[in-house]
Amino acid sequence: MNDRKAVTVSELSQQLDISESTIRRDLNALAEMRKLNKVFGGATALNENSGIFETNVANRAVSMNEEKTAIGRYAATLIGDDDFVFIDAGTTTLRMIDFLSNSKATFVTNGIIHGQMLIQKGLNAYMLGGRIKPLTEAVIGTMGVKSLENMNFTKAFMGTNGIDLSAGFTTPDIEEAKLKEAAISHSYRTYFLADHSKFRKVCAVTFAPLKIGSIITDDCPDNKYHEKTIIKEVKK
Repeated sequence: MNDRKAVTVSELSQQLDISESTIRRDLNALAEMRKLNKVFGGATALNENSGIFETNVANRAVSMNEEKTAIGRYAATLIGDDDFVFIDAGTTTLRMIDFLSNSKATFVTNGIIHGQMLIQKGLNAYMLGGRIKPLTEAVIGTMGVKSLENMNFTKAFMGTNGIDLSAGFTTPDIEEAKLKEAAISHSYRTYFLADHSKFRKVCAVTFAPLKIGSIITDDCPDNKYHEKTIIKEVKK
């Protein structure tokens, strides 16, 4: 399978550290939900906007560079000295750390690189415990969700792989979705950081409806999204 919208069972097993039998079962379930096309040895996306797997951090980091920087710069201005902040793993949320200067704020993250950058800037930071997903360098899984139980964030800055009017905020990974759900449920206010390419895209798992938080983007491609939630377009 050489198409960029196709993936094999073996590739998914290695990337997600899950047995091939589990991958096959999940692909069958997703095919029944019409989230993907089940083919011999793997699966393909139903259309150009479907997302069933992820690229690694290095590849995503160089995509939409200018847009992510603008989004991150604005997001950083929303943090005050008294805030208790969750920063989700992701290349767009990572950009906001470059612009943080609130030495009195406290930060919690599930991103390995995020944690390193926070302490390099001398900020008060904590890492979630749990399984590390090599592909995205993020902490996910049951232990990560459990470590969020007693936390009450003033603000959460979340990443997302897709934003859709019907499906809401989506991600390709079930375990990552569970951790995102937990972080959002423990936050007073939630912001989703996403460039314009994430709109009209649906991945395998919905982790939040559009109404749950505000979107910070460079440019929203459809005014209908403004009817669903608050959107800040940093390029306008």
